[in-house]
Parts: sequence; structure tokens; C-alpha cells
Amino acid sequence: MERREKLYEGKAKIIYATDDPDKNILYFKDDATAFNGAKKGSIQDKGVINNRVSAKLFQMLAEKGIESHFIEQLSDREMLAKKVDIVLVEVVIRNYIAGSLSKRMGRSEGEKLSRAIVEYYYKDDALNDPMINRDHVLVFNLATAEQIDVVRETALKVNQVLSDYLFERDILLVDFKLEFGVYHGRMLLADEICPDTCRLWDRHTLEKLDKDRFRHELGNVEEAYLEICRRVCGEL
Repeated sequence: MERREKLYEGKAKIIYATDDPDKNILYFKDDATAFNGAKKGSIQDKGVINNRVSAKLFQMLAEKGIESHFIEQLSDREMLAKKVDIVLVEVVIRNYIAGSLSKRMGRSEGEKLSRAIVEYYYKDDALNDPMINRDHVLVFNLATAEQIDVVRETALKVNQVLSDYLFERDILLVDFKLEFGVYHGRMLLADEICPDTCRLWDRHTLEKLDKDRFRHELGNVEEAYLEICRRVCGEL
């Protein structure tokens, strides 16, 4: 697969065209951002870890019947993916109280929710990705009713599969973000699933093993990412 021109560079990845118009190459960077880009830095080998963890989880989800844009891992930092049109709605699934939900509801972090909460956010950095609801999605033509219903159903299925998979590896899936894209009329899971996009806590100690260590200057960021990679993908 020949890598061609750069199509887009985001906070965590670069997307390249290929000699196949239906496929892109995703290059995972070590750059780290938080608070919608207000905090910037770098995490050593983050791109390598996120690529590997995402590939493993996409493969596992495919075995459970959940299709994504993932095709194959090309190298330590590169993933071959179907070329999708990203839907400008980020989906956040919450299983425990943490982060912004803790602040909004005035509740302490760590409380397990009676059921998963699904939230939608308008994907726009300039607006700080504001929270929206299904009506906003439909009125502003961000997705059709059928598409957003598929997104919700798929997100909840992903949540159940990932929660079980990670729990077996002594990891609590506290909350996480998903993105979706349209591929030849089908809604597919896209982007990445990794310590950048998930809150992941040790099941026994509740130690944070995700980007919150970078956000809140908790230290041992690289070690936390490596630990997630070891548990998800096996020995390094």
C-alpha cells in the first residue's frame, strides 16, 4: 500500500491518502493535548501504544460483529483504514462518575452508575465540543435519525463488549469517547480506542491508567500507557 499526500493532521494523528481511494493510512503521533488543546505536550511512544491498543480492540470488536474502519496495522505507528466521512458527533459513554460528569452533578468520582449514560458532543474544536442532544443532531443535520440511532445502539454494544474484555484484565472502563463515519452508506466505528480516548482505572486500586495522568500532572504517564498496552495486548 503506497502512502501518498497528507489529507489532514489532527491533535493525535495524521491521515494520508493511498493509491486506493477507499483506504487511508493513519499515523499515530506522540503529541498530547488536554482541555480542548489548552494544554499541550508529548508522551513518549504514545503513538505506538495507541496504534497497537486500537488495532487489538478493533480486531476484538470485529470478532463480536462490530464493524469499524480498521483494516490492518501496517507498522508501529501506522494503521490502514477504510476511508470514512466522519460524522461530527462525538459519543461519550459513561459507566462511572468521573471528569466533567462529576463537576456537573456535584458527585464524587468513582461512583458506579446504575446504567450507562450516552452523551453527544458537537465535534468542533473552536466551540470546545459542546454537549448536544438528539434533537440538535437532527435539526442541524449532523446525522439522520436512522444514523444516530445506529450510533447509539452500536456505542452501547461496544460498551458492553469492551467493559467485559477489560474487566477480565483488571481494568475498569470508566468512560470513553467514540467517533463514527459513513462508508458507502454504512455507519462504521472509526477513529481510535486507547488511553487517549478512554478513562481506564485499575480494578483493584482505582489507579488511573489513562490521559488523566497527563491532564492533571499525576506523573508516570508513560508507565500507565505501557501498563494498559501490556494488559490489553499481552507482554511487550
